[in-house]
Amino acid sequence: MNWPINKSEWKIARRLYFSDEGKARTSRPAVRVALSGIVIGVIVMIVAICVVVGFKQEVQHKVAGFGSHIQVVNFDNNATYELQPVEVSDSLMLKLKGLPHVKEVSTFASKPGILKTDSAFHGVIFKGTDYWDYFSSNMVSGSLPTEKNEVIISTVLASQLHLTVGDAILCYFVQDDLRVRRLYISGLYNTCMSEMDRLFVLGDIQLVRQLNQWKDTQASGIEILVDDLRYLQEAADRVYFATANRLDEAGNAFYTQTLEQLNPQIFGWLDLLDMNVVIIIVLMLCVSGFSIVTGLIILILESITLIGTLKALGACNRFVRRIFMYESILLVSKGVLLGNLLGLGLVATQYFTHLIPLDAATYYVSYVPMAFPWLGLVGLNLGVLLVSWLVMLAPSAIVSQISPARVMHFE
Repeated sequence: MNWPINKSEWKIARRLYFSDEGKARTSRPAVRVALSGIVIGVIVMIVAICVVVGFKQEVQHKVAGFGSHIQVVNFDNNATYELQPVEVSDSLMLKLKGLPHVKEVSTFASKPGILKTDSAFHGVIFKGTDYWDYFSSNMVSGSLPTEKNEVIISTVLASQLHLTVGDAILCYFVQDDLRVRRLYISGLYNTCMSEMDRLFVLGDIQLVRQLNQWKDTQASGIEILVDDLRYLQEAADRVYFATANRLDEAGNAFYTQTLEQLNPQIFGWLDLLDMNVVIIIVLMLCVSGFSIVTGLIILILESITLIGTLKALGACNRFVRRIFMYESILLVSKGVLLGNLLGLGLVATQYFTHLIPLDAATYYVSYVPMAFPWLGLVGLNLGVLLVSWLVMLAPSAIVSQISPARVMHFE
């Protein structure tokens, strides 16, 4: 049904929709119910998409803070934090920094250890880094390390070991011979990622190099941040081709991993959220479609006299059918518009005020995160309009079954 808009049909439809004259008393409530179903459906779909996208972005940002978007490490490494070193040359760093969509390139070194106080001990991963932007934005007290023997720990770990800023703590590193270092806590951070907060102690990369007797050019690997996660795989492919056929000075090959490959459990869990959103959207489309069908059938049945009169005057079925299609389009458009205004209003309120809290220990964030995926929202609205138009076709076909003679006889 690809129709050019007929002005007379459109005029009649507008008059039926906006005028109360001649309407049966049940018509207005029926229209309100149908309109409410569309509005509620659009609100729920918009909020669901914005919450899930916002939540995924927030978790991805937090996970990347501990391990970056892309890691390049020694090909011979096993699945532990005791990584074999690679030689990181200035030419390689410059080459990686020049790749498209690469925002930041830095080296890191990690080593398992045990923190011990007079009353407790805790296994940790000591990570030495020279990139502090993520942790600087999550500092709760104190400051970032400025000396080789200074570290920052999480508030979760500090509470567990009864430590605070300025305290000294012994860290034991187990290797061929047991090594002990006295470290000083320069600051406390909190990312709400409790599992990782308990695990990581951050400090100077030179300390790990000294413990492992590495050269200044050696590190556990290279960490790379991208400027847009939409291009993560593209950037990872470019990094792979830049390092795949390259050996370091010691003859070690490089191995490239993305954020998702490094944390398959977390991202597998996030993928389940996408399925939940799909289910919600399908259910809400069904609710909206049912509301549209119900409202249109009621409007048609209450306008039987008008339909009979129009047919008696020579109007064809297609002419009359279009009138009710246009009336339904007005109803759906109003519902979609109101749904967008209310839905985006709710999302914006939560985005700026963080009004609704969450349990950070369970959800990794302390409030319901929101995002504005405009392309997805536009696609959602187009999908709602398309589905609405399709479900209008069946009830509008009732018009062709109405006979003018029967209507006049009934009257």
